[in-house]
Amino acid sequence: MFSKILVPVDLAHADQLEKALTVAADMANHHGAGVVYVGITEQTPGAVAHTPAEYASKLNDFAAGLASKHGIDAEALSLTSHDPTTEINKLLVKAVQDTGADLVVMASHPPSVTDYLWASHGGWVAEHAAVSVFVVR
Repeated sequence: MFSKILVPVDLAHADQLEKALTVAADMANHHGAGVVYVGITEQTPGAVAHTPAEYASKLNDFAAGLASKHGIDAEALSLTSHDPTTEINKLLVKAVQDTGADLVVMASHPPSVTDYLWASHGGWVAEHAAVSVFVVR
């Protein structure tokens, strides 16, 4: 049913993504699908990496580790943005199109009062992507 699953990851909070990562791996194994782990970084030094190239290397290692752990075909896609906070949603939808993904599996956060003012990333991607989006809380 699904052939390529896109999974947005934030390496700074990788420890909080375990449930979504497991769901994505289970779906990949069930459907024989490949997984693309997408990370977005800044051009300036950040908490995870000093350069976009260093970030890409860490994301590749992250994807390789999950591929080995879960026995799946996985790759990494590192995107660079001037302002990831404001561009993340559009970059994720573009990544869906560019990779040919037919499912997005992404982590969410418990709803809070700010969700009434700003849409969640998962909600925005689900509204704007032309593919199914599975938001894992």
